[in-house]
Amino acid sequence: MALVPYEEGAGWGARQLHSPSATYRFASHTIRLKQDWRRLGVAAVVWDAAVVLCAYLEVGGIDLRDRSVIELGAGTGLLGIVATLLGKGFFCLFKAIYNCSAHVTITDRAAALEFLESNVQANLPSELRPRAVVKELTWGKDLGNFPPGAFDFILGADIVYLEETFAELLQTLEYLCSEQTVILLSCRIRYERDHKFLKMLRGRFSVYEVHYDSSKDVHIYKAQRGSRKDDF
Repeated sequence: MALVPYEEGAGWGARQLHSPSATYRFASHTIRLKQDWRRLGVAAVVWDAAVVLCAYLEVGGIDLRDRSVIELGAGTGLLGIVATLLGKGFFCLFKAIYNCSAHVTITDRAAALEFLESNVQANLPSELRPRAVVKELTWGKDLGNFPPGAFDFILGADIVYLEETFAELLQTLEYLCSEQTVILLSCRIRYERDHKFLKMLRGRFSVYEVHYDSSKDVHIYKAQRGSRKDDF
């Protein structure tokens, strides 16, 4: 699950986390998500890192059409939903219409899947629902259920938190990556262990900070195998 630290408080942010729903506007669609802090905790609320990465995908003009995309630790599903909407694409050839939309795999642990699936189905138009698949993935354990190196993009928002999961997360990233795969991770740098993960990531991939949202204190990192620094 997308696990991040959280301290109870009486501020606006805390009220938003405990709200039963959250609404956003991306890709010309209004996205209404259920939240369920009481039942699923941090995995069932929208965190700023997901919102910032969604905006980066949209404003940055990253072309997801006809691409294979996987989200790790999806939580509410916001990022995977937006990736599916942004990846919408059709073309006409000899009077036939072909669907070249992105294939998006939206993953989390088993306990969150029913909740995640309900948000995904509620926020995608009917023609895009077959292009988004919700699937169980526990880092380092369910990898045989996924084709190795088959994804063009790997997305993760606020999934760097528990130090004991770092090795499994890196193992998962390496398994899912090809030489062409682009990894985009958004996060707040809260603790020294977050820097430790970035150091571990740089030991396996070429890593660059591509965006920083100062208003939300969220960083976006791009990682690829080898020494590549390609544009999208």
